[in-house]
Amino acid sequence: MCNYITIDGGTTNTRVNLMTDGAIAAAENIRLGNKDCVEGNGALKAALREKIHGLLSRCALTEQDICAVLASGMITSEYGLHQVPHITAPAGIAELHAAMARVSMPEITSVPFCFIPGIKTDADNLEDADIMRGEETEIIGLLHYAPAGCVCVLPGSHSKHIFLDETGRITAFRTMMTGEMISAMAFNTILRGTVRLDMDGFDPDFLLKGYDYCVKNGISNALFKTRILKNIFGKNDLENYSFFLGALLAPELEALKGCGRPGVVIGGRSQLKNAMEHILKMRGDMDVVCVPDDAVERCVPEGAVKIFEYGKTGY
Repeated sequence: MCNYITIDGGTTNTRVNLMTDGAIAAAENIRLGNKDCVEGNGALKAALREKIHGLLSRCALTEQDICAVLASGMITSEYGLHQVPHITAPAGIAELHAAMARVSMPEITSVPFCFIPGIKTDADNLEDADIMRGEETEIIGLLHYAPAGCVCVLPGSHSKHIFLDETGRITAFRTMMTGEMISAMAFNTILRGTVRLDMDGFDPDFLLKGYDYCVKNGISNALFKTRILKNIFGKNDLENYSFFLGALLAPELEALKGCGRPGVVIGGRSQLKNAMEHILKMRGDMDVVCVPDDAVERCVPEGAVKIFEYGKTGY
């Protein structure tokens, strides 16, 4: 099996992995992303060059030992390294492989780059129109956890609900800004000082209390009750945070419960993943699979390699 460099480009950070025999041999994180490339991508190129050569040195490899650099995510957008047009759903591993863009970037490395496209929906109405970059690669890495016809949830800054057909192709998806709402509400409203986001885990009872209160009374009222819990009822930081988290997850999970699919697979960050799992198991009737943290860590680089190697073809 070939060695690969994989790049997962996000809005604020970029992850670089060295894949050897299908496993992550070494990894580096760059605190630069799509938002830092609006005025140019020179800084990102320099950082990638440094990290790639550092990974090779650590693993006693040379550029000649690497089959390809596989890049996905926001790094394929107009403010990334190389823009690749979205392909249209329904799409799966075969369509992603066929639409890869092969590019030479000698200013970074002599190893050829392969950029994996994002996916868009072909819709002329606001409800069904959506786009993704990066999650399609993540899904390919998680397919062995996903039963046919399920919905996959990838929580994070932008949470994605991704609907799969019987063959594992992405047929539709929707985006929720749940993660960004959590951060914005905790740091930029009257709840600053009331809610701490550095909690380890959550209080199961107060998570459900926040969820239930939001379902009954709406998110705006529910969020203010977090302040009431602290100032009037003297609840502790973990209880306040859990109520707050349950309230903010409620609209997303209510939409998920009504999606018509019998099973849900949850990946993504453990902070949100585990809370979603608990609420769905206690307040829903869907079969819930929660992807282990170590598998979540590997899913993007593994997905990138699977897309590249689809059909046993290469350069």
